Amino acid sequence: MFSIGAATLGFLSRQADAQTSFRLGLTPVFLDNDSETIDRLRTSLSYAAGMPVTLVQKRTYQEVTGLLLEGGVDAAWLCGYPFLQHRDELSLVAVPLWQGTPTYRSYLITSKEDQASGLTDLRGGAHAFSDPNSNSGYLVTASDLARNNLRPEQFFSRIIFTYGHRNVVRAVAGGLVRSGSVDGYVWEALTKVEPELTDRTRVISRSEPLGFPPFCARTDRIGEPDLAVFQAALLQMTESERGRDALTLLQLDGMIRGEVALFDGILTRMQDLAGHH
Repeated sequence: MFSIGAATLGFLSRQADAQTSFRLGLTPVFLDNDSETIDRLRTSLSYAAGMPVTLVQKRTYQEVTGLLLEGGVDAAWLCGYPFLQHRDELSLVAVPLWQGTPTYRSYLITSKEDQASGLTDLRGGAHAFSDPNSNSGYLVTASDLARNNLRPEQFFSRIIFTYGHRNVVRAVAGGLVRSGSVDGYVWEALTKVEPELTDRTRVISRSEPLGFPPFCARTDRIGEPDLAVFQAALLQMTESERGRDALTLLQLDGMIRGEVALFDGILTRMQDLAGHH
């Protein structure tokens, strides 16, 4: 009888742990499927927050955003584009600082040997996007084309969605496509962790600085204690060894609260795309 009771207690305590664990939604950033790095990130965030953090990875922004809106995760590391798409329901938790600022750029890349010098030179070639709800991996290039009354499917001979910025770089490096739209932060991070991959590509244009992919939560949950603790942990990551370890893993400098105005450039591009469709 005792062993059954112990097993039941063990199960219940694991259930309790699962319920008290803070669930953070992620899409494949440059970490991709690197389980060791993801485990280190989870451990670092858990120590920094002083509570268990579970990382819930999904393939697309649509899946992660859906989970966040439905309450399947407590917060998510999103992109400025889906954040603005659901601006009525979502609030900022924190915005990462990269190279000293809460901004990044979208890069247009080709293979090392390609002679193209800008978007107009890529007409008629195959192109890789990351995700239809990604700012840097879709919206920037699509809105650049929209400003000239063009659609990606008209301009390029073929488009593919790789669902991961690293996969965009792989597709271009491997010759699967002529060009790709990629997160500049991810491309730069990859130059340090996988230089043999980025060395086979070349950046031919960079967008204006745009709001860095933010950590978001549902607005109606912003006052919840666990979320407040998690937010404080993110904002104070530079102050603890574990927090600094997580930032180093992500090649980030820190986190700030951030203002919605940071994403005005993305909003302008959303309006340009909608206005030409």
